[in-house]
Amino acid sequence: MITSTSPLPTPVAVTELVEGDLTATLTHDGERLLLSATHNGAPAIDPIELGITVNGEALTGTGEITGIHQERIAETYTAYTGKATGTRTVDHAERHIELRSPRGTEWTLILRLGHDGLAFRYQIGTAAAIPTDTLTLGTELTRIPLEGAQRAWVLDYQTWYETPRVGVDLADLTPGDFGFPLLVSRPGGAHVLWSESDIDATNSGAHPVFTREGGPALLVTPADPTLSILAGHRTPWRVAIIGSLAQVVASTLVDDLAPAPSGPITAPRPGRAAWSWWSSQYSGAYLSDQKRFTEYAAEQGWEHVLVDCGWDETWVPELVAFAAARGIQVHLWSSWSDLDGAEALSKLERWRNWGVAGIKVDFMESEGNRRYRWYDAILRESARVGLMVNFHGSVIPRGWAKTYPHVVSYEGIRGAEYYVFYGNPLSAAHNVIQPFTRNVVGAMDYTPVTFSAPERETSDGHELALGIVYESGITHFADDPDRYRERPLANRFLAELPATWHETRLLGGDPDSHALIARRHGDAWYLGAIATGVARTLSLPIGELSGASLDIWLVTDGPGNTLEETLLSAHGGEAIEVPVAINGGFVAIAVPAGTPLLRAKPRAVLPEPAVEPRVATITAGGTATLHSEPGARIRITPGWSALPARDNERDWTITAPASASAGDTGVVTVELPGTDGVPRTAHARFVLPFGEGEHPLSDAPFLSCHNEVGPVERNESNGGGDPHDGTTLTVAGTTYPSGLGVSHNSAVTFFLGGSASTLRTAVAVDDETPDAAAQVSIEIDGTEHTRLTLRSGEAPHDLEIPVVGAHTLTLRTQPLDGAAPAHIDWLNPRLQS
Repeated sequence: MITSTSPLPTPVAVTELVEGDLTATLTHDGERLLLSATHNGAPAIDPIELGITVNGEALTGTGEITGIHQERIAETYTAYTGKATGTRTVDHAERHIELRSPRGTEWTLILRLGHDGLAFRYQIGTAAAIPTDTLTLGTELTRIPLEGAQRAWVLDYQTWYETPRVGVDLADLTPGDFGFPLLVSRPGGAHVLWSESDIDATNSGAHPVFTREGGPALLVTPADPTLSILAGHRTPWRVAIIGSLAQVVASTLVDDLAPAPSGPITAPRPGRAAWSWWSSQYSGAYLSDQKRFTEYAAEQGWEHVLVDCGWDETWVPELVAFAAARGIQVHLWSSWSDLDGAEALSKLERWRNWGVAGIKVDFMESEGNRRYRWYDAILRESARVGLMVNFHGSVIPRGWAKTYPHVVSYEGIRGAEYYVFYGNPLSAAHNVIQPFTRNVVGAMDYTPVTFSAPERETSDGHELALGIVYESGITHFADDPDRYRERPLANRFLAELPATWHETRLLGGDPDSHALIARRHGDAWYLGAIATGVARTLSLPIGELSGASLDIWLVTDGPGNTLEETLLSAHGGEAIEVPVAINGGFVAIAVPAGTPLLRAKPRAVLPEPAVEPRVATITAGGTATLHSEPGARIRITPGWSALPARDNERDWTITAPASASAGDTGVVTVELPGTDGVPRTAHARFVLPFGEGEHPLSDAPFLSCHNEVGPVERNESNGGGDPHDGTTLTVAGTTYPSGLGVSHNSAVTFFLGGSASTLRTAVAVDDETPDAAAQVSIEIDGTEHTRLTLRSGEAPHDLEIPVVGAHTLTLRTQPLDGAAPAHIDWLNPRLQS
């Protein structure tokens, strides 16, 4: 903010932009550039002081305006997800105000005005004007006054945006750091939602700091105090969505401002997903659990299943094939740090070649430029290989749904996962604010409809309505299938929800009271209402949706936190009074009279493609033959190759890379046409035999695996249910550097292919389970060879077992009747060839 001891000159108008009900005016008083806006002739944005610091120089209104250029931005793009899918039209007025500072620094203020809001950004010179190779971008001087605001809806700033959102009168707002998007109300009913758009690897994210110095205002504060930039650098758009609450909720301005795709487009498959982690945090380690949730997704007619932390690459292809037979696609969780760097990113191509459709990436938790460079890398690589992306522990949406359509959702919200860690972390008031703030700027993976959440204050109707009120490219319904089946009305309603929306409207409400959202797919409207506060009646203006008669299925809160249904009809102009419980809600489906109300169908189960062999050996640089059904598409582990036979449509020549080593496995994915765009899938594995010498099994791929408590751990004890949560393998106080950590009920199978002669290992109960016991056995080609009983505190049992000619080896543990469950260590297991 610029201060002066003498009165400033009267501001002079520089340029004006008009779009519909909005007018933006830029003025200049010799020292300041001031940007203001009106809505329907009334003040909406008081004069913003504009400026940026470059190389220590404050670029503000001092100096001179050297030119003003007017443009019309007219473009169309395809929205694959969001409030309204299909073709979107952008029609914005744009101005480039070119300036030169007293030191001769050239810079440009860029303004955009659309029918739903105003945006501005700074461009720092051009390469021709500033020959310096790099510049230093410093403090942003943007100051957004809030003297005319009445109330604000804010969240305390956190780089992953998971603090509660609250409403507060501006007079009571305490100075501090807040997060975008930030909503304020103005006299006369106008609202302004502040956020950002178009951030890439050259920038960092920003947040507003509220101050009362010089009057209430927001200071735009990037995460990096300084940033090295090149001449011609553009800052992200500072975005103000302006209008009535209905206009704000319907806005797509943040997406509209983002650039068009510059690389390959992976058209996503939006929809609904089953997700097991919320109801069972260790379930990602169990193939059986993932199959159960996949079967439920198929029963509901959904599109996806998300496997959270704990999955093992051994069984993911099997799950992909199981899901694909039902028209379901599989998504895998990963920490961002496991995908950091070119070598780590190569995993994405391998997963895609198994048939995996998407990834959920977690724990980024930063707005800094360094993290945005990581975002840029994973965005481009996931687009290249064809994976959908859902960011958790992440930034908020800033237009990537347009630039990278395969980004289907973000967290950036205190959502249902907080029930897992805290008793009552989510209030109905927090929920009601989201449709007017966070969800306006893009997809929001709240993971809704958690009926079994402990201590929740929301009603069943409120929980069910979150599936409509909140929008996400993929909506992960979080509760266990049995909890949904216990509520048949809810179960049926969740099946009826469509995969995409064609139109979104706010029919009523405000951030302090309730939100009544209507979303259309085809000729059907889906309505959801969530409320905070006392039980009361809400007016549903159903007649606003259609001038024709409508048949309606209404599901509301019943007595004792149950759900009840009502069938009724309505005509144009009518409104329906609907009772809601304390912190309650309701849902409805409205269709043209005489058309089916309930349309969902379960997914059929198709056969997997025939593939032969399913497992075989292959030498480094050598070839093998795969037999498939005619017309198959083949995906294969990167570095391997698959060439079709010249004389028939069934055979493929599989070649292993010359660099492959003993035990390496090439996974071949065979795809044939299926349903709903999901190919029927089967897999084959080609394994390099164990050559001469000794080979540690703790590093070798599994043919199959199962463990009762979390995943099988490599080179650490079993620990708990999460991956990599064990400690050093320890038996009777002695530690061991290598081995496999498993629980009391496990089976790990290796493919030997007749290439090994001897298994050597030791086995014992790990010290992390004292006073425990279990049985262990070793199976060769499915036949038990050795069985032992192990007890805590005993020294390891050393084993040397011949495996000449054997094709499979299984290390198995089983519980011992009457004994406490044990964690077992297979110590330094190795094969001799």
